[in-house]
Amino acid sequence: MDVRLDITYKTPKGLETTFSSADMRVEEAIAIAGDLERTGRLKNITFVDHREQTWTLKQLKKLVAEIETEPHHITVYFDGGFDLQTKVSGLGCAIYYEQNGKSFRLRKNAKMEALDSNNEAEYAALHLAVQELEELGAHHLPVTFTGDSQVVINQLSGEWPTMEKALNSWADRIEDKLKKLGIDPAYEVVSRKKNHEADHLASQALNGVAVRSKVELDGKSK
Repeated sequence: MDVRLDITYKTPKGLETTFSSADMRVEEAIAIAGDLERTGRLKNITFVDHREQTWTLKQLKKLVAEIETEPHHITVYFDGGFDLQTKVSGLGCAIYYEQNGKSFRLRKNAKMEALDSNNEAEYAALHLAVQELEELGAHHLPVTFTGDSQVVINQLSGEWPTMEKALNSWADRIEDKLKKLGIDPAYEVVSRKKNHEADHLASQALNGVAVRSKVELDGKSK
């Protein structure tokens, strides 16, 4: 989870000012807050998440302690490919997350039949990713979903209406699952080049190459 700091600062001569930081990871915000407190000049500090919900330092420390052993700081990349001639789809997703102070990457793809369009394949790929989140035990936290499908991203974020019955059905399934897991989704559109990993997984699925892997990464998640 990312938060910003809303700060009231008081100088030794009694001058006060208020300012806000840029958004940052919650662990970084806690560290900076601690450093500011040690100056003895911090009059007040509030942490604000992307929903404009406010937190105290005590509340944030408790949250970090509670989620440390569970998957958190999750970013999902997804992509779907569709062969018009065979009506076969390839689904791919890559999930980056942290747990117990370590960073991990999970890759998963799948081959699927009976879909009718590339847009359906994109939705199916996102649904696959959400199923993997459930398997990981991710729940009650924000997750960023990243893909190159403007249709899926803009429809799920509410920017575009979902008119097609098939796509609306996929959207309902995804939103119901996210609600069940307590996941607060954020959606981001990227270029196909920046979504190359999920795209490659989808292509492998179309070519009959099944992938499911989990590795520990050096440093922070992607």
